[in-house]
Amino acid sequence: MKKDVLKIIISFVLLLISTFIKFDYSWINYALYIVSYLIVGLEILIKALVNIFKGKVFDENFLMSVATLGAIAINELPEAVSVMLFYQIGEFFQDLAVDKSRKSITELMDIRPDYANLYVDNEIKKVNPNEVRINDIIVVKPGEKIPLDGTIIEGTSSIDTKAITGEPMPVDAEKGNSVYSGCINLNGLIKIQVKKEFAKSTVSKILDLVENANSKKTKSENFVTKFAKYYTPIVVLLAIVIAIFIPLLTSQSFNDALYIALSFLVVSCPCALVVSIPLSFFSAIGGASQMGILIKGSNYIEALSKVDTMVFDKTGTLTKGTFNVQKIVTRDINEDKLLKYAAHAEYFSTHPLAIAIKKAYTGQIEKSKIKKVKELSGYGIEAQIDNVTILIGNEKLLIDHNIDALNHDELGTIVYVCIDKKCQGYLVIADEIKADAKLMIDELKNNSVEKIVMLTGDKEDASKDIAKSLNIDEVYANLLPQDKVKIVDELLQNKKDNKLAFVGDGINDAPVLARADIGIAMGALGADSAIEAADIVIMTDELKKINNAIKLSTKTMKIVRENIILAIAIKVIVLLLTLIGISTMWEAVFADVGVTLIAVLNSLRTLQTNKKLQIN
Repeated sequence: MKKDVLKIIISFVLLLISTFIKFDYSWINYALYIVSYLIVGLEILIKALVNIFKGKVFDENFLMSVATLGAIAINELPEAVSVMLFYQIGEFFQDLAVDKSRKSITELMDIRPDYANLYVDNEIKKVNPNEVRINDIIVVKPGEKIPLDGTIIEGTSSIDTKAITGEPMPVDAEKGNSVYSGCINLNGLIKIQVKKEFAKSTVSKILDLVENANSKKTKSENFVTKFAKYYTPIVVLLAIVIAIFIPLLTSQSFNDALYIALSFLVVSCPCALVVSIPLSFFSAIGGASQMGILIKGSNYIEALSKVDTMVFDKTGTLTKGTFNVQKIVTRDINEDKLLKYAAHAEYFSTHPLAIAIKKAYTGQIEKSKIKKVKELSGYGIEAQIDNVTILIGNEKLLIDHNIDALNHDELGTIVYVCIDKKCQGYLVIADEIKADAKLMIDELKNNSVEKIVMLTGDKEDASKDIAKSLNIDEVYANLLPQDKVKIVDELLQNKKDNKLAFVGDGINDAPVLARADIGIAMGALGADSAIEAADIVIMTDELKKINNAIKLSTKTMKIVRENIILAIAIKVIVLLLTLIGISTMWEAVFADVGVTLIAVLNSLRTLQTNKKLQIN
């Protein structure tokens, strides 16, 4: 970079000297022009020659070389040097802009661990992470990166997961907790039992995903590639026609016609499109990764900007996926006592509902009071607690024991509690809606998403209640995984140009994630199936990041369209002005280098969008 600056400065100084100081011997001025030209142009001339032998004739190096050498041939040395000089200045600022956008990717690459502290025979050995095997023990000291996925077997610490999830707050970790490669151990010394080899670890999957993201091109990028492929040879042919036929058809000299043709070539260079459009997507992908949003290709950015239908899985996506006691209703007993009997009766059960009941009871379980526990499959549990017979379970349990149930209109799972053959109340257990789910749905509708659909395997009444509270348009309940795929297929058949996105937890929804136009996996930290099946992976449970991704894609596509219109419009105008002799080589330089620089700087606005979204 410093070398490029030095070349530009020296060339510029020599250009000024040769232009404004007239030496006694004219060859000195001529020589200074040529030296100035070669300082900034030799590299371009060599590249053009090498590319010609490779069969890549009509690129920007060829156009710049032909135009400037032609200007020298007709004794327009100042303009020849100026064209090459300003072209190099434009390239310098373009590289500067690309480097700036690369920083987000480079910072992400910093999560790659350099070594692992392998714990063997009470000794620590520093090794390459690739040498560590499953079930090996590694030690991570304060301030070090966690090199491989695993489970803490000793020690406690705070873990910085920002590089992986985008979450700024550290997470407390202790024995039994899973930790992931790429995160940083902030304070305590921890021992980790490795669960995945480095090649299959979270950090490797993320790095591979981001590094290969640009391999999937958008329609916009494909358009630019095809445009440049046909546009450049046509312009070169037109330049030849201008140089030959203008002197024959008009009174203009051959030198004037050649000057117009050379200006025509400078204008024609499609750098603004070829550079700025991929840069827009590159910046967006890099910035999204900093927010914990991994986008597998620029084509998904374009597709996301066209989404008008969002389909959500319920459990673990819109809801927390954990059952909680929402309400306790009693008859002749207080709530605490009813909950105490229920928790003691469910003490030995590992059923999700039993876990929710035991979690709700804050008192001490007295195991000595639990007698004769009997599980009634499909019904519930019968137990002796404090010499009292407890029956706890569903409505079928009450019918089987001829016990009258309490009337209710609650939504959720009802667990009845009977004491000595009399129903004394019930517990309402339900999955809890995520705090930001309603806000996310409302923002989606403000972001031009026309239809919100929820798919779930849960019961219809409870599902409809959740859909109503979240303002969801359509809900399909009692679904098996294959049913979800069928419904998404039907929704896709009714669509035309716009896109359908499916949002799931990435573990059980892989078939639907793969089937949708865009599959978005939520909370997928460490979930292999999510990273593999989804097109966009949100590494935390923050639903707002879905809206952030859509806003980013919309802004990126707006910038891409602006660049296309700007570049083509200015080039067409300057080409027409050049043909009628109004425009000179200086306007041609602006139409190429200037427009490229403007387009590149405009592309970098995607980075500003990323920063604003991170703040919000």
